[in-house]
Amino acid sequence: MQNTRLNNLLDTIATSLGQWFINPWRRLSLLLISWLFGFFLGSAVSTTAGQKAELDIVIAAFLVLLTEITSRIFYSRSFFARQALWVESLNLLKVGFIYSLFLEAFKLGS
Repeated sequence: MQNTRLNNLLDTIATSLGQWFINPWRRLSLLLISWLFGFFLGSAVSTTAGQKAELDIVIAAFLVLLTEITSRIFYSRSFFARQALWVESLNLLKVGFIYSLFLEAFKLGS
């Protein structure tokens, strides 16, 4: 890549954020927020898709595809070895999403 001002600015911002998230409490809070946002997304998607009831199969296939891609990214050796923050956040978003869908299924089953 060329060494432009925009590229330098983005590198500086990425480095600053990386240094800021080295603190374990900040990292844990970001991961917790990611899990809670995934929980919210799962609840919102299931409510919206269930209310419309037109594209249930297509939405379910799309969601399974997204969760499988996320699992593939997280559990591959190259990403798992370096444990990037965005990969961990994406995985916890997926976990919160799936947990929310399980809770919605239990609510509908009872």
